[in-house]
Amino acid sequence: MSAEYPMFALSEEHQAIREAVRAVCDAKVAPHATEVDESGQFPQTAYDALAGADFAAPHIGEEYGGAGADALATCIVIEEVARADASASLIPGVNKLGTLPLILAGSEDLKKKYLTPVAAGEAMFSYCLSEPEAGSDAAAMKTRAVRDGDDWVLNGVKRWITNAGQSQFYTVFAVTDPEKGARGISAFVVEKDDEGVSFGAPEKKLGIKGSPTREVYFDKVRIPADRMIGAEGTGFATAMRVLDHTRVTIAAQAVGIAQGALDYALGYAKERQQFGKPIADFQGLQFMLADMGMKVEAARQLTYAAAGRSERGDKDLTFFGAAAKCFASDTAMQVTTDAVQVLGGYGYTRDYPVERMMRDAKITQIYEGTNQVQRIVMARQLLAGVQSEL
Repeated sequence: MSAEYPMFALSEEHQAIREAVRAVCDAKVAPHATEVDESGQFPQTAYDALAGADFAAPHIGEEYGGAGADALATCIVIEEVARADASASLIPGVNKLGTLPLILAGSEDLKKKYLTPVAAGEAMFSYCLSEPEAGSDAAAMKTRAVRDGDDWVLNGVKRWITNAGQSQFYTVFAVTDPEKGARGISAFVVEKDDEGVSFGAPEKKLGIKGSPTREVYFDKVRIPADRMIGAEGTGFATAMRVLDHTRVTIAAQAVGIAQGALDYALGYAKERQQFGKPIADFQGLQFMLADMGMKVEAARQLTYAAAGRSERGDKDLTFFGAAAKCFASDTAMQVTTDAVQVLGGYGYTRDYPVERMMRDAKITQIYEGTNQVQRIVMARQLLAGVQSEL
C-alpha cells in the first residue's frame, strides 16, 4: 500500500494558480466588490484584470489560444474570484457553462470560430436553457427552431440568463422536433448581433447584482445550419452532460463565497472587544467559527473530488457534481449567515461585506438545478448503484 496520497493534495502548479488568482483578485476585484453590488453594474474592471491574466475563461484549450486549465484549476480560479466578489466569479463560471456544449459536442470549425475570441478576452459566452415555464423541467421548453433551406429560424424566449446582454455569444437550446420530446431538442450558437435577438430589462435581484440576469428574446432569428452544436436532436443530452461538469463550478463559487465570509468573521472576532477582551476568546463564538471552518473545508474537499471526476469523465461524475453543488451551496448559505451573526448588528449593515456575501450565497442553492433537484439526481444515482468506492 502506497505511503503517498497525491489525490488529497494540490500540486505545486495548482497552488501557484491559487496564489496568482488571489493576487489579481486582491488588487483588482475585491476593492470594487461593494461598489459593484451597490451600483448593479457589470464588474468591467474585474473582467479586464481576469482576461489580462488568462483567468476569464481558463478552461479553454491551448489550441484555441486558451490557458488549457484542467477542471480543478478552473474551480480554483472560480473559488478565488468568488472569495473576493461572487458577481465577478460568474465571468469564468459562465464562460465555461456557455462554451462547454461546443467543447463536448461542437464541430472543429465552431470551436475555432467561437472559443478563440472568448479565450482572448474579446467576448463572453452565455447559456440559454431555462424558460418562463421550463425551469427545473427544462425539457418542457417552447423555444422553436424550424429548418428553412440552409438556415434555422428561432423563435421563443429564455429566462434567467446570466450575463445576458453582456455576452457576445449564446448557446441556445430549442425544439427542432416537437414529436420527440427531449430527443427533439437541439443546440445552437446565437450571436448577440444576429437580427431578431433582444434582451429584457435586468432582473432586480437579491444578490450577484454585478452579473446581469435578463430574458433573451428570439424573433425570427435566422442562423446558418452550421451553427448547430452536435447532431440534430442531441441538444438536451448535451445540456445535461454540461450540467454534470458545471455544477462543480457552482460548488467552487459557493466555497469561495463561504471562505470570504469566514475570513472576514475571523478577522473581526480577533479585533472586536467586548467585556474587556476579544470576542474570539469566548468559547461559544469559537464553536461557531470551528463549525464554519469545518464545513467550508468539507465542501472544498468534496468539490475538488468532483473536479477530478469532471476532468476524467468518471461514471460517478453525475453523483459527485450534484453532491458537491448541493453541499457547498448549503454550506455557503449557513456560513455566510453565521458570519453575519458573528458581526452582530454590524454584520446586518452594508458597511461590512458579510451581508453581501450572505445575499450572494443564496443563488448557489438555486441555479444550475435547485438543491431539491440535486437530491433527486443523487438518489437516482445511488439507487442505480453509480457511486464510487474509495
